[in-house]
Amino acid sequence: MVRSKVSGTSSVRKDSSPVKALESVINVQRLMSTPHTAEQISALWTTYHASRTGGTGRGFICASVPIKLYNKMLAIGKQYPMFVMPVPREGSSAVSPEGQESAVAHEFYFLQWDFHAPPLPPSATGPDLFSRAPPSNATALPQTATVLFTPLQEYKLRQSFATPYLILTFYPDFAQTHGIVLLRGEITPSAATAAAVPSLGTPAARFLLSQIDAQLLAMGVQKFYLWGNESEDSSQKGDQKAEKLLRQFHEQPEEFNWADFLEHARLTS
Repeated sequence: MVRSKVSGTSSVRKDSSPVKALESVINVQRLMSTPHTAEQISALWTTYHASRTGGTGRGFICASVPIKLYNKMLAIGKQYPMFVMPVPREGSSAVSPEGQESAVAHEFYFLQWDFHAPPLPPSATGPDLFSRAPPSNATALPQTATVLFTPLQEYKLRQSFATPYLILTFYPDFAQTHGIVLLRGEITPSAATAAAVPSLGTPAARFLLSQIDAQLLAMGVQKFYLWGNESEDSSQKGDQKAEKLLRQFHEQPEEFNWADFLEHARLTS
């Protein structure tokens, strides 16, 4: 399985999860101490990430997910925790991982879901660092989830040592109070940026993925892990196709059709 350094030495949560606490990203206590709507929290979340990396927002993507949709993705992710996602590429050979030719060239990314303990409920007085359990009168929050992406070729070569290019973290801290789950995507910096020498000045930040590619991968999670909606519009057929492909990939790999997979990914992009 692909693993990543999702936890930092100075920002590890005080409960059993290895994921960085939301409090290390935004001031949860302040948000809870004054009235904020879900829309206001979502706007602050977007503004914060847009201000990163010298005000360019590079290296991060973010979103706010309604709790109902998150719970659906969580359930499907637990059932089918691994998959592949295509990213279109120009000027390269158009061959699928199974050797099938495609009309459009793609680079394939291996994705893996991982699931962690729910965070403690947010509080206006701050987290209780000495408690690992929520208050007796609090409703348990959904699990925190991460989705890791690494190039399929690198995963084949390095397996558990493969470097994740993108890490999506779903923070359910506001699921009960505001009905939303905050999504944060962190793109891994390139080795050149990570090895910069401070005395020589700070070079322009470089990352292993472009912002567009990171957005496409995150959208792919929604396309393939958010089916079973009750809506009766034309998206139902897309949901059925995504469900069929995901199930075949895990349960009937011999019937998985790469051409159908790429066609569906293209039509829903």
